Amino acid sequence: MQISPSILSADFANLEADLLAIRSADWAHVDVMDNHFVPNLTLGLPVVEALVKVSPVPVDCHLMIDDPDRWAPGYAEAGAQLVTFHVEAAADPRGLARTLRAAGARAGLAVKPGTPWAPYEDLLPDLDMVLVMTVEPGFGGQSFMADQLPKVRAVRESVRRFGGEVWVQVDGGVSAQTIEQCAEAGADVFVAGSAVYGADDVGEAIAELRALVKDPGGHTHS
Repeated sequence: MQISPSILSADFANLEADLLAIRSADWAHVDVMDNHFVPNLTLGLPVVEALVKVSPVPVDCHLMIDDPDRWAPGYAEAGAQLVTFHVEAAADPRGLARTLRAAGARAGLAVKPGTPWAPYEDLLPDLDMVLVMTVEPGFGGQSFMADQLPKVRAVRESVRRFGGEVWVQVDGGVSAQTIEQCAEAGADVFVAGSAVYGADDVGEAIAELRALVKDPGGHTHS
């Protein structure tokens, strides 16, 4: 069970300090938006290169951008250890996933709420993670879409059938109120933005989320 706080909810003028605040997390989730694929503009490759140098945890880049086939490999080359692109934007998702892996990153595939999972199941051998969006991508602080949980279950079931080591990430509205439902549905990587950075004590918020996805015996949900 891995916690990946989203710096979309951090203070962009103090990113280094806000990264250090999440040193007890597993990843730093960095949302790259290009104002084309989603109606918001955040940050790009030069900022990610700088973040990788100062982050106390590995960087998990979620690319909400057009033409990831062209742009995504640069993020792997910059040192992001997990690079996730949207299947809706990729011309050759399998080829891109292989390119990301060849560049030394884990390859993630993201699906928007309206995108079904079944057509992409056969990509699993080339993936390290599938990201099920539990909000429409583009903005932080949105409400969790519980109607996406069956998709999380479907992805987990595909991974079981495939038998590989593929993580299932959820992103959007993940909080102390929703994280257990996500774990029960089969997610094992949780992106939380405002639930972490909106807390008085960031480290405590991460610890609380981590505790919620462990059962009382200390075992994680399988």
